[in-house]
Amino acid sequence: MTESSRPRDTDRKTRIHLSVYDRLKFTLLFTIVFLILVWADMADNPILSAKDAIVSGFQTRWWIFLLLGAEVIRQAHFGLAEMLAPYHGIWQRYFAAIDSLIHKFSDWTRYRISRVVKALLFVVMLSVALSAIYKETPVKALFMAPKALWSALPLLGQLLFGVFFVVIQFVAMFWFLSRGGIDTYFPDDIRTRFSDVWGQDHVLNRIRENLLFLESPEEIENHGGYVPGGILLWGPPGTGKTLMAESMAGETGKPFVFVDPGAFNNMFFGVGVLKVKSLFRKLRKLALRYGGVVVFFDEADSLGNRGISSSGGRFSHNSAGTKSAVSGTPCRGGTYLSEPSVNLLTQNLMAQESFVANSAMGGGNSGMGTLQALLTELSGLKKPRGFFNRIVRRTLGMRPKNPPKYRILVVMATNMPEALDEALLRPGRIDRMYRVGYPSKAGRIRTYEGYLSKVSHSLTAEEVDKLATITPYATGATIKDTINEALIMAIRHGRTSITWSDMIKAKQLKELGPAEDVEYIDRERHAVAVHEACHGVMAYLARYHMTIDLATIEKGSDYLGMVASIPPDDQFTRWRTEYEADILVSLASLAGERMFFDGDNSSGVSGDLESATTIASFMEGHWGMGVTVSSHASNRRFEVGAPGGGKGSKEDGAKEMRRALSDRIEDNLSTLLEKAQEILSENRSKVLALAHALESYKTLSGEDVVAVMEGSVGPLVDGRPYLKSSNIEAIEDYHLAALNAHKSHQKSDVVLPIFVSAPE
Repeated sequence: MTESSRPRDTDRKTRIHLSVYDRLKFTLLFTIVFLILVWADMADNPILSAKDAIVSGFQTRWWIFLLLGAEVIRQAHFGLAEMLAPYHGIWQRYFAAIDSLIHKFSDWTRYRISRVVKALLFVVMLSVALSAIYKETPVKALFMAPKALWSALPLLGQLLFGVFFVVIQFVAMFWFLSRGGIDTYFPDDIRTRFSDVWGQDHVLNRIRENLLFLESPEEIENHGGYVPGGILLWGPPGTGKTLMAESMAGETGKPFVFVDPGAFNNMFFGVGVLKVKSLFRKLRKLALRYGGVVVFFDEADSLGNRGISSSGGRFSHNSAGTKSAVSGTPCRGGTYLSEPSVNLLTQNLMAQESFVANSAMGGGNSGMGTLQALLTELSGLKKPRGFFNRIVRRTLGMRPKNPPKYRILVVMATNMPEALDEALLRPGRIDRMYRVGYPSKAGRIRTYEGYLSKVSHSLTAEEVDKLATITPYATGATIKDTINEALIMAIRHGRTSITWSDMIKAKQLKELGPAEDVEYIDRERHAVAVHEACHGVMAYLARYHMTIDLATIEKGSDYLGMVASIPPDDQFTRWRTEYEADILVSLASLAGERMFFDGDNSSGVSGDLESATTIASFMEGHWGMGVTVSSHASNRRFEVGAPGGGKGSKEDGAKEMRRALSDRIEDNLSTLLEKAQEILSENRSKVLALAHALESYKTLSGEDVVAVMEGSVGPLVDGRPYLKSSNIEAIEDYHLAALNAHKSHQKSDVVLPIFVSAPE
């Protein structure tokens, strides 16, 4: 059955129904005027009763009832036309000519004429009522009304002042609350230029194009285009996003408006909207005065969203350099993994935390209309502005002037682009998005050179190049902080010039934090040293895509020891053999502890096993690096392989897939564990040698680890004594004593051997 639509006005058989107000407004007007006249008669004659006054009114003001009767007949006619289609048809047939004559006028003209007629009727009724009150002719009484109003002005003024005083309190309160959080820097205040931004040349080259259009917009507008007015800079913290925005204003010579991240967070509804309106009013004025303006929203993710998730979109969250997800283990479990492996573990943890947070917070909000107001201002709606332009010109029937083209460059920065509202990122608001990532090695070298030029130092070009190599994910902020820490160390030792050792110590301090002032008991110190030595030997022998940066058994806040590795080159793809090497390094601790402690192992391998299992899971189920080819993620998404039919088949299929994947992961890990045991067994002496060096010096650089492995001389350790069989036997005896002490929980009766460096 087809539903009928609401009929059009031209298809109606009856008249359109009037509203209650339109049906009663003239009747009420005439009634009110009659009652005012009756009240005037009673005021002039106190002995006149209300009944007599009404009867007298009927006799002397008969014309009001004549008008009232005409109005009643008109409304009765409208009522019949609304209910009876034949009556309405007859009326339309005989009076269609009058209706067509009236409709020759435009809608606007008929509307204005009706307004004039109604206003004249109101003035006539008012003059009649005033004539009864003042006992004058209607025309004279009408002109006496302003005099009465003037005499009442003092009382009205007091009332208006009271109302104004209450209103001004709210206006003042909201005005003061809407101040702050927005700083304006004029061209002479900004000294930053593009030459002060190091390591991000590829982003600066694209930004220069935006500034070219800001300076000469005609180059694109004359050809039918529009000037991109919004830039989003996203990437890890400390990569120079804020510095870039400041340099834009410095290069263009335009005012720079900095919007604090918390500027729009207010406890009162509507204050954030007022701030947005006030901000863009200021931006328009500055743009007209200086020919353009740059506004920078720092930490734009604080603007929130309206519950629209952009996860899985164009942004891929890069958490490189973040070790927290895998560092809460006794040996800082993730620090010896390659950076993609660390990213993988970190992203898994963040995804779980994000799910919990979103469930608890309900998707967030947009700051009570603040984001909506910002979206409206950024939409580019060209509406007339100014009271005279919008109100006065329209009142006089004149078309408002078109607004000028405001040259406003909106720059936003965030390290959480997935938290931004999708409507904020659409073209027309944010036209260009640039990822400000970790600088390349050449960029790191330039950044080191830039900051080192501001201090006194003795580093050579080769040492600066090496610094850039061993800090692969250093940002401009971390490089600046490391150099400053190195300067503090030099001053602490009575020097004013930074040396290579100062830089290395500052790097270790910033990456690991200060070591805790605690001492291991002998057998635990040896166990930790063996644990880390297994990692170090395996990393040296099996992993070629990364080099060892440092090894330590000094206890930190969240680890007992660690072996950290770094990539020697900037690499953007990873291979199966590289991930297998990562797993071998992870499993080396379990294999080594079981080998050196007669099948026993500590709980410190838990983080290593977690890392190895996660990497193996992705190898088997996602990356095509296992015994099967299909993607576990795709199978799970589309329920491929689930047995059909029967209740619970979906759950049974999912369990079966997980069980099969788990079996393949376990097989892969078991195979690699056996391989790790073989490698360590073949290099038992190297493990004990490195453990001895760690117990002797606590912290070793990558060069020192290599020196122990190859029997060469390192910066701190002379590895040549470890080539002597007598020294190896002494280390074996020390280990055997430590093993017996471990089993009996007693103190070892053999002290750590001390070797004299071999002569040159």
